[in-house]
Amino acid sequence: MRLISWNVNGIRAVLGKGLLDWMGKEQADVFCFQETKANPEQLGQELLDVPGYKCAYMSAEKKGYSGTAAYFKEEPLSISNMGCPEFDCEGRGLLLEYPNFTLINCYFPNSQEGGARLQYKLDFCDAVLDICNSLVAKGKNVIVCGDYNIAHERIDLARPDDNENNAGFLPEERAWMTKYLDAGYVDAFRHFDKSAGKYTWWSYRAGARPRNIGWRIDYHCFNKAFLPHVKEAAIHGDVMGSDHCPISIIVE
Repeated sequence: MRLISWNVNGIRAVLGKGLLDWMGKEQADVFCFQETKANPEQLGQELLDVPGYKCAYMSAEKKGYSGTAAYFKEEPLSISNMGCPEFDCEGRGLLLEYPNFTLINCYFPNSQEGGARLQYKLDFCDAVLDICNSLVAKGKNVIVCGDYNIAHERIDLARPDDNENNAGFLPEERAWMTKYLDAGYVDAFRHFDKSAGKYTWWSYRAGARPRNIGWRIDYHCFNKAFLPHVKEAAIHGDVMGSDHCPISIIVE
C-alpha cells in the first residue's frame, strides 16, 4: 500500500490548485490530509465523490480551522476519532483500522508564539503516544502520519540557531519527540534517508521555499515491529499548492 500525507492548508484552497489531478496521478491507496479547514457540508461534490475513493472527515467545531481527512480505496475496518473531547473538538485525529495496521492521521497543534499552547500541544502528543502504546500492547501495528509541528533534530531545519526559542523547535517539543521514538517508534524518512536539506514546510515569507530554507515537521512514524513491512519513505518537495509538501511511504 502507498500512503500519502499532506497538510493542505485548506482543502478547498488546494482544490483550485490541481488537487484532484494530482490525486489521480498519484493513485495512493490512502491520502491523509491535515488542516483541511472545512466541514463536509461545506464541500462540493467534487471533493465528496473523488473517483475511486471514499472519504472520512474529522472537522473542528470552529469553522475554517484545523481538521483532518482521509481518502481511501479500501474501506477500513473501522473509522474513529481519538476519543479525547479536548482534541476531537478541533478535528485533530482520525484513526483508520486496517487488517495489518491502524493508520492514525494527526494534525498536531502549533505551540504558538511564546509557547501559548505548548501545554495543550504536549497533552495532545502524550494522548497520541498513549493510543499507540495501547494498540501495540494489543499486538497491533500503528502508523502515525501527519503534521507533527516539530522539527526533531538540528538537521531537520535550515536555521536551527535562529529558531531555538520558536514554536516547533522548543526544547519541550523536541524532548517529547525523543521520548516517542525511544518508546519504540521509528521515523520512517530518517530510517531511509539521513541527509540534510530535506524539508516539508517552508514559510511563505522571504522566498523561503525557492531557497530551501525549510523545516521537516511532517512524518510517518510506526512501531518497530512493523519495520520489515515498510519499504520506502519519501518527501515530495516539488508538489506545490500548500506551504507544506506531501510525504509518502510504501508498506506491505
